[in-house]
Amino acid sequence: MAGVLMKNIRKSYGTTEVIHGVDLEIESGAFVVFVGPSGCGKSTLLRMIAGLETITGGDMYIGEERVNDIPPSRRGIAMVFQSYALYPHMTVYDNMAFGMRIARRPKEEIDRKVREAAEILHLSPYLNRLPKALSGGQRQRVAIGRAIVRDPKVFLFDEPLSNLDAALRVATRIEIAKLKESMPDSTMIYVTHDQVEAMTLADRIVVLSAGNIEQVGAPIELYERPANLFVAQFIGSPAMNVQRAVIDGTGETTTIRLGEHKAAIPIPSPADMSGAQVHFGVRPEDLTVASAGSGLIDGRVNLVECLGEVTNLYLDVENASEPIIVKLPGVQRLSRGEVVSLSADPGKMHLFNSEGRSLLYL
Repeated sequence: MAGVLMKNIRKSYGTTEVIHGVDLEIESGAFVVFVGPSGCGKSTLLRMIAGLETITGGDMYIGEERVNDIPPSRRGIAMVFQSYALYPHMTVYDNMAFGMRIARRPKEEIDRKVREAAEILHLSPYLNRLPKALSGGQRQRVAIGRAIVRDPKVFLFDEPLSNLDAALRVATRIEIAKLKESMPDSTMIYVTHDQVEAMTLADRIVVLSAGNIEQVGAPIELYERPANLFVAQFIGSPAMNVQRAVIDGTGETTTIRLGEHKAAIPIPSPADMSGAQVHFGVRPEDLTVASAGSGLIDGRVNLVECLGEVTNLYLDVENASEPIIVKLPGVQRLSRGEVVSLSADPGKMHLFNSEGRSLLYL
């Protein structure tokens, strides 16, 4: 297997640049997920690795080989798409074997690899079936099996679960996680807009926005230490609550003022930031509810979403442009119109400067 290295990768369509000088190293054996909103460039970047999109500028390496001008068939990659792209008149076995037959591989090798891949993906009972006799999740596993038998240097997945319903998506995600465990030396690059897939599958997540990398890190690192406001509000569901605040005092901790309330946050900041406008952030699940007037923020309950395992509260807060969301465990007996006060562990609070960068990273 091999890693992937990108040096100042750019992509333009005419005069419009959509990928802006990406530098990224993906180690051999890693499972890396590209995540971001629609139009951020994640699929374009994946297709550039595959050779399906030309590279406007920079250098792309797979292993030690510069592949800018190498055609897709010679890059040693295998790609799994959103659509299964199976031959409807061929059995599962023949669909998985087709690429090797075209490459004129020995019959014995083809049979061995197809059956090994089928065993890994729990497809052995279905080898003689046509695709129309399979569920969506099974068809996607056949598409993955077709990639496995090629023994590629790098596996590329382009939103492979987006066409499945919720239950099948969960089941197939588990299968992909098991697949990676069974092939620990394989390098896998996976594109999704679904942050649950990203958080549960990835060794490292690459968060993209408007053709730029916002942050690269382990899933929990991105959740607990977002580098900027974009990552803070993209990772996590519901999104992080963010309010404007003023730095009231600096030192080993930073004191901020939220309206009439003050909070000390264990984040040292430069002395010259006293009085500066900042963004204060706290995740919905890190807020707790207390009696009115006793916490950091007071708000009036506007909506209660009781989901059984959690209850989401939407609070109207004075001077806040959007509702504050609170995610509480279990069933909570709160009513619309009730006034409550919110508190949070200072260690769970976040501060971002006027440009949106985390003060943890200054």
